[in-house]
Amino acid sequence: MSTPHVEGYVIVEKIGAGSYSTVYKAFKKDGCREAVAIKVVEKKRLSKSAEDNIVTEISLLKKLKHPHIVNMKDFLYDGRCIYIIMEWCGGGDLSGFIKKRRCLPEPVCRRFLQQLSAALKYLRSHNVCHMDLKPSNLLLGQQQVLKIGDFGFAQYLSDEDKHNAIRGSPLYMAPEMLLAGKYDARVDLWSVGVIMYECLFGKAPYSSNSFQELSDKIRQKAPIDVPKCASVSAQCRDLLTRLLKHDPEQRIDFETFFKHSYLDLEHFPSEESLQKAIDLVSKAVKLDAEHKEREAFNLYCEALLYFVPLLNAEMDPTKKTALRVKVDEYIKRAEELKDPASARSPSNDSSFSQLLKMCTTSEKMCTALEIGHTGEMYMTEGQYNLALGKFESCLAALMPLLAQEPRGPRRDLLHKQVQHWLLLAESSKSLAALPTLKERSTLSTTSVKEMCLLQ
Repeated sequence: MSTPHVEGYVIVEKIGAGSYSTVYKAFKKDGCREAVAIKVVEKKRLSKSAEDNIVTEISLLKKLKHPHIVNMKDFLYDGRCIYIIMEWCGGGDLSGFIKKRRCLPEPVCRRFLQQLSAALKYLRSHNVCHMDLKPSNLLLGQQQVLKIGDFGFAQYLSDEDKHNAIRGSPLYMAPEMLLAGKYDARVDLWSVGVIMYECLFGKAPYSSNSFQELSDKIRQKAPIDVPKCASVSAQCRDLLTRLLKHDPEQRIDFETFFKHSYLDLEHFPSEESLQKAIDLVSKAVKLDAEHKEREAFNLYCEALLYFVPLLNAEMDPTKKTALRVKVDEYIKRAEELKDPASARSPSNDSSFSQLLKMCTTSEKMCTALEIGHTGEMYMTEGQYNLALGKFESCLAALMPLLAQEPRGPRRDLLHKQVQHWLLLAESSKSLAALPTLKERSTLSTTSVKEMCLLQ
């Protein structure tokens, strides 16, 4: 195909080609020299199904607007070709990014996975299934911001809808799509698992030399093993194994996936997370002024859980500098409040002893109280994660017992003790998080690319 003429744009180079389309880099002729990518589709080369795919792709991209989905700026048709004009992503794609580095450090993989998951959550809110998620369709913009591209196989598909037409790339295709014929939106979750595996280990779990070899591995449910030499966190391993379940009924569902602690989408940068951060820090400042140090410390740390990812994601230098000043201020104030917050506000010895004597008839209550007391000991030693674990265990046992406890002196003492340990649990969580928040805030000056090169 010769270089096309697209009104209002100057084509500068060909950057890719598919079975019925070619992609070019171009600039607008309006003087601002804005770079764009133009997907050129020759209508005469389209089959009926391919034409339907193009119509669906344009229809979807007109509606889908998200920071981690490639933005369609316009589309044109001159009777011979369809021109889809997209934002320019100058960082290549995730496939090339992985190949240059062979595999990615887990923090970098997690950052890409968070961005992909945020976009996928948005797609599911619109009942859209991409059906062709793979590294070459994940484009990278400035500062390695990941964006899902190529919606040529995408469809509107609710969680209940079934489909039976084969779509996508076999290496990243869910087993039920390849073998069973019928599938639903959960095929995207398998693809995410394959992408995650490739990011971490440099190759897809079922890398094969032929389609037949790939099909045989999937049909035989060949085990998917994490390489023995690999060092990945327990949370990372848990999510990966739950994504790569052959049976879609055993695979992690979308709701559980989006809530998985490894992704931490609750604190992923967005307008909503910024508002939550502002609300929390406003409450912290108010409590601080009222000399309620423990409560203020907890809220400063909770706000920072939102602010630090926002700082890392901010690309505007002026806004980033201003946000860093505020984040450093909140971290400094949290550290100043740390000692009062970490000082054990011990259980009143006489009240605690009295409660222990009252619960001799309840072995469960006695055991839970001893666990909580151990948590307090860990807290005085500065072992905040261990303390948090003990507090969570004892509270999980005591809350149901408190609900069943009849009114009386024992219930009053138990209620007071539970409230005390709830406060200590929040404090230990904040104290455990503070060093990590400080460390993560320093990463805002280092791009993902630099992180990869350093490691």
